Formats: sequence, structure tokens, C-alpha cells
Amino acid sequence: MSDPSLRSPTWKWWICGLLLFASTINYMDRQTLANASVRITREFSLNQEQYGNLELVFGWAFAAGSLFFGWIADRYPVRWVYPAALLGWSLMGCATGWSQSYSSLLACRMLLGFFEGGHWPCAIITTRLLLDAKDRSMGNSVLQSGTSIGAILTPLLMRWILTEESGSWRAAFQWIGIGGLTWLIAWFALVRPRDLDQPATLVPAGKNYDREKITDWLFSRRMLVVIVVIALINTGWQILRAWLPRFLQQGRGYGEGEALYFNSLFYVATDVGVISAGAATIWLYRRGWGIHGARQTVFLGCALLSALTLALVQFPRGPLLLGGLLCVGAGALGVFPIYHALTQDISRRHQGMVSGIGGVAAWALSPAQKYFGRLVDRTGSFDLGFAVIGCLPLLAFVVLWLFWPKEPATGGKEC
Repeated sequence: MSDPSLRSPTWKWWICGLLLFASTINYMDRQTLANASVRITREFSLNQEQYGNLELVFGWAFAAGSLFFGWIADRYPVRWVYPAALLGWSLMGCATGWSQSYSSLLACRMLLGFFEGGHWPCAIITTRLLLDAKDRSMGNSVLQSGTSIGAILTPLLMRWILTEESGSWRAAFQWIGIGGLTWLIAWFALVRPRDLDQPATLVPAGKNYDREKITDWLFSRRMLVVIVVIALINTGWQILRAWLPRFLQQGRGYGEGEALYFNSLFYVATDVGVISAGAATIWLYRRGWGIHGARQTVFLGCALLSALTLALVQFPRGPLLLGGLLCVGAGALGVFPIYHALTQDISRRHQGMVSGIGGVAAWALSPAQKYFGRLVDRTGSFDLGFAVIGCLPLLAFVVLWLFWPKEPATGGKEC
């Protein structure tokens, strides 16, 4: 059996890098649909609302998967639960490439969402076990940045795979799904049995965590704030992610190739946003700020960037529009490492369930995808919807600022 205490001090960051790789694969499987959406809706003769339904079933299945895998990950070794979830979503990504009807496409998106729901509970448990409270925002930034890297790579890969043949989008799903299986090899090579066991020495004297009840934290003020915050920020982000290629092509007249290249650049900006959020939190903490004060300030800065959509929808195609969208992306995704750090202050024993319930809340407003599409069908414009969704992180900040308990978050691994 391996002893994690004998590992190099950098070992925990290598594991964070592996989590980044998992997030990359997760988003590549997810983003393939958005990048091929115009071709797919043309092939299956879908309207905007029907495309929204594809995102809706993914979201609700993701919520169910988050709760299921969160419950499982609290009871069984994450070393086995995590790769099981990743194997499932990789296979479902492959299967999407063989869809022959709208109903089969819906089924594949539903199963993809269910298995992808296991990623965050497993990953957050892993960073929770590896890192001290002061380092978790940075660790979560590394984890979250993988979503941006996956989204950067996906449009570039698809630009290479897509041809004039209308059905060439299918190969992209299959290749990306197969590529996800390589992560399994790296995971079992780096994470040995007992590496991610909770060390008994980290349990503070006088606290019996084995008797901690779900009701001790489920209805706490912190948990309720977390539920509202993630519902708002994830709804805004998922609509932005899913509809940006269509906004560029159908709303502003960019070609498919131009939209794919910009989409890749957009996710470079989001990666800068998430890494900067983690680094800024550590920077403020080292200068005497409290942990929560630093997190809250960084959250506000990111939320203000996201709210730039209010102005951007007034712009025609051009550099001002594209530059502003890069800032929006950095802010809209930059709030997530802070959110994940907040969940890690709620319960040590039930971290999987905290993340799972957060996952349910995150996707509870998935019908917004359907209604966003309906709004576009009725108005012929993406502008009103984009203006509103960019402000959701700012509304989340108001909830966090007003209702999160004022006492400082407990430091150290014993949170």
C-alpha cells in the first residue's frame, strides 16, 4: 500500500493536473454538440426550441448524475468511482456520432449528461482531500481550467475534421469519445490504492464526523446560499456556452470557420479567467485578507465582467463585440473556482453529497435553454437573452454578499 505522506510535495499538484485533464475531456465531449449545432439542426430539421431541448435533457440528466455519483463517492473509493463515470461519458460521446434520429440524439445527450454529472463530485472530493483551505481556490482553478482547455481544443479539432460532407460532424464525436479513454491509464498510474483515503490525523479532537448528519448542513444558511449561487451562475454559463456559436453565425453573420476559431479564442479567455481567479484569491490572502473576503472580492470582479453583455448586445459584428465577449467569458467562468471553494467549507464527511446537491441546483433551471430558444424563434434575435444571462453572476454575488454567514471560513484541512 502506498503512503501519501511519503510523496513529493508537488504530487498533489500533479493530481490536480490530472483533474484538469478530466475536465478537458469532459468539456470536449460536451462542446462537440455546440460547435456542430448548425449542421446537426440542419440535418435533423430542428428549430431553435428543439435544439434547446437537447441542452435541457443534458442538464436534467447531469443533475441526476451529480446526485447519484455524489452519494456513491461518499461511500466508495473515489479512485474507482471517478474512472467509472469517465468511462460512461466517453462511451456516450462515441454513441452520439451514430445517432440517426432526433430521439436517439436526445437519448445520447441524456446519458452523456448523467455520466458527466459524476465529474464534479469526484473531482471536488479529490481536491478537498489533497489541499488546505487556502490552496483550494487555486486547486479548483486548475481543475476548472480544464473545461476551458477542452473548449479551446474542440473547435480547432472540429475545424480539422469537418469537411463539406454534411455528416462529417459524426467523426468528431467518435474520436473525442475514444480519446477520453486514455485518461483511465494515467489515473491508475498516478493514483494508487489508499492515496485518497481521508487520514485519521486530519480529524480534529472532540469531533465525531462519523455521526455527522446530513441535516446538520443540508438546511444551513451556507448550503442554501450555495444552491442559489450555483443555479444562477451555471444557468448563465451554460446558455452562453451552448448558444455562442449560433449567436455568432446566425445572430451576427460570421461564417462557420470564423465562429470555430473565435470559439477557441473565447475559451483561452475563460482559462485566463479561472486561473486568474484562483491566483487573485491567494494574492489577497497573502496580503492579509480573510479567506472569504478574498473569495468574495474576486467573485465580484468576475461578475462585473460577465455583466458586460448588457452593452455588447448593442454592438454589430466587429472587434469591439469580439473583444467584449472575451471579457464576458473570463468573468462568467471565473466565478466557478470560488463557488467550488465555498462548497468545501460545508461538510467534510459528505463532500460528495454537497457537490451532488449543488449539481442538481446547477441544472435545475435547464428549461431556460428551451425558453431561450423559444425567445429566439419568436423575436429572431439572440440579443435580449444574452443581455439577461450575462447579469446572473452579478445577482449571485448579491445573494452571496447578503446571506453568507459573516464569520470567516474555517481554515485548514479540517473544514
